[in-house]
Order: sequence, then structure tokens, then C-alpha cells
Amino acid sequence: MLKFWKTMNEIYGWIIIAVFGLIMLIGAWQMYDNYYIFDHALDDSILRFKPDPTDPAAAADSPITGEMVGWLTVDNTGIDYPVMQGKDNSAFLNKDPYGNYSLSGSIFLDSRCSPDFKDDYSIVYGHHMDYGVMFGALDDFLKEDYLKAHTTGKLMAGRNAEKIYDLEVFASMKVNAAEKIVFDISESDIRQFIHENAAVLTREDRYPVLALSTCAEADSADRIVVFCYLKES
Repeated sequence: MLKFWKTMNEIYGWIIIAVFGLIMLIGAWQMYDNYYIFDHALDDSILRFKPDPTDPAAAADSPITGEMVGWLTVDNTGIDYPVMQGKDNSAFLNKDPYGNYSLSGSIFLDSRCSPDFKDDYSIVYGHHMDYGVMFGALDDFLKEDYLKAHTTGKLMAGRNAEKIYDLEVFASMKVNAAEKIVFDISESDIRQFIHENAAVLTREDRYPVLALSTCAEADSADRIVVFCYLKES
């Protein structure tokens, strides 16, 4: 009997060691996974493929896939990315602009929107990443002082910057993802909704509106949305 209990104690000890070993391996994997995500999200090497309006052929050999519809830059922020568009809005949630799997995904235009940004209202989405990466940079626009100090940017529509728009950031808000007026591009009341519910700097209804949207917090149905006018350069 004594030998039996001694054997059982040894087995129990090995089980404990195995469980703790597994926990350590899971922790190590999570650390690596987080590092991998942020390393790829922080990689600014993609900027070398940014279209050059003075050289239409500059992007001819770019490895960015043909699903690129433009390039979005918001001045004095970390937002300086190609804009992709898939056949649906899940296509680029976990795919980078090169077409590879990536948890940080891509900045992408709503699949229902015209790829040339000629709609009266367009929506661009991006993951909410820490440290202002991807569309994590939209957080600060909820602060009035920051909003007033960061109102400029540029949208180059097309793979080779065929059309260039100046961005004028004019409003920001936090809204539920189920809000149809904001997230249904067919809604005609979006301008009135913005002016009634958002922090608004100006009202210039003759220009198309571009919305930049990201999750507000993890496990939240809220979205941060920043609104810009598109003005032809």
C-alpha cells in the first residue's frame, strides 16, 4: 500500500509539473503573438509603396494587391496607410495589404462604397490598436482640443493617385455599432445626425463626407467615428 501511494504522489507531481509547463508555454505563445501583431502593425516599410502624384508609374511594381483603392494620410498622426476594399467587409479584417494573414488587418473601405470615393458618404474601417497604431489614433479625436489641432490630411484615390482629395476633419463622436444612420451608407440623414450628435467644427454640406471608424474598446459595441470632408485638390 505504501508503494502504491508513493507511486501516486510521483504521478501527481509530474501532472503538476506538466500543467505548469503548459501554462508557461501558453504564456510564452501569447507574448510572442502580441509581439508579432505589434511588430507587423508598427512596420512602416509599406510607406515606400505610397503613390507619388508626380510619378504615375511609381506604384507599378508595388506588391500591394490590386484591391488597393487609395491611400489615406491624416497629418501629424500615425495614420498613413493604403486603403483596401474586398468583396465584403470581412475580407481585410485579418489580411494585410500584401494579401497575407495578419491579425492587425488593413485599413479598408466599406465594400458597399464606390472604390473611387465618389459617393456622397463613404466609410473606412481599421482595427483599434494600442499606442495609436492603425485606427487606434482615432481615440484622441474625441478630445475637442486635439480635434481642432488635427484637421488636415489627404486621400489619394486609386492605385496610382489618379484623384487627390484634401481631407478636412470636422467632427468626431462615439456611437453604437447598430446605429443605422452612421453605418448604413444609403442613409440620407447622416449630415443632420452628425450635426445633432457629434462634436462639430464646421458645416460645409457641399462636400462628400468620409467617415473613419474603429472599435472604442474591446468587447464593446461602441465605435469611434471621425468625419472628414473630401475636397478635390
